[in-house]
Amino acid sequence: MYSYVSMDSLELLRALIAIPAPPGQERDLARYLGGLVQGMNRESHVDAKGNLLVPLGDGPFRIVVTAHMDEIALLVRRVEPDGTLKVTSLGGLYPWKLGEGPVDVLAPSGTIPGVLGFGSIHTNDPASRVQHAREKPLEWASASVFTGLTAETLGEIGVRPGTRVVVGGSRRGLVSLGDFVAGHFLDDRADLVAWVEAIQTLGRCDGVLFAATAAEEVGGEGAQWLLHETHPEICIALELSPMVPDAPSTLNASPSIWAHDGYAAPAVADLDLVADVARSIEMPIQFQAFSRGGSDASCAASKGLCARPFTLGLPMENSHGFEIMHRDAMANLAKLTVFLVQRLLG
Repeated sequence: MYSYVSMDSLELLRALIAIPAPPGQERDLARYLGGLVQGMNRESHVDAKGNLLVPLGDGPFRIVVTAHMDEIALLVRRVEPDGTLKVTSLGGLYPWKLGEGPVDVLAPSGTIPGVLGFGSIHTNDPASRVQHAREKPLEWASASVFTGLTAETLGEIGVRPGTRVVVGGSRRGLVSLGDFVAGHFLDDRADLVAWVEAIQTLGRCDGVLFAATAAEEVGGEGAQWLLHETHPEICIALELSPMVPDAPSTLNASPSIWAHDGYAAPAVADLDLVADVARSIEMPIQFQAFSRGGSDASCAASKGLCARPFTLGLPMENSHGFEIMHRDAMANLAKLTVFLVQRLLG
């Protein structure tokens, strides 16, 4: 078990990225985070949906702070007679974002290495996958995963429709770019770093629950299950803030608050509240109104599962791909979260 206090933010980020956690299979990451929480002398438990819950005090819980554990991934649709795997996306993963390369098939008996591919380019045959890709956007129907194993062997070790396929371990690293870092799955893992740092900073807070949620990438399922059970007034979701032309922002260390997304728009008074909290700690923040996307908080609010949704984000480029962010953004998001929770508690 790691002691969190001995880890810096980037060290923790690397450790979290290294642990595969596709939707519906977040157990290993939840176990790791539970160890970190235990090292802070905090109690935690995993609920029926797979969410890791960390109460900061006694309930009932008026405030729930979430960061999701799951990563965009692939799911096996079928095993072909020759042993190749046909796959589809689980969450918002696009073929052109990932491309060919190593993947890991998460079989019950252990991880099986594979290669995601789209076929050879040296043909003009209209039936070929590459010709289809020349004529229209690349789709997962054109992809296959090669493992070198027969269909019979794959069946014996439990690979079947529903088996998860994730980005290979050799691609789960960070690239340093001066003041910035880049890698896969910053979307959720960097938010989790801020979530952990906020827990570390906050003392006892009755009425506050921190949750590392499951299955966010497939509709916010984990948070909706949790909020249905807890009925909080407030949900604060820690997220990315994508760089998009219709919601302009700057790729820096300043957190962003979502003023609108595909599911909800926070009350103006709550946007003003975040702005006032940021001013009180002299932290610049950015406001973004998105035409697409959602968070644990906004998805839950759209179903009437919380009254006041807040989504605080890390500015990030290349969302759902090889993402880029400022290395100080996680600490700033954690600080803003801490002061917002304290203000909400009065």
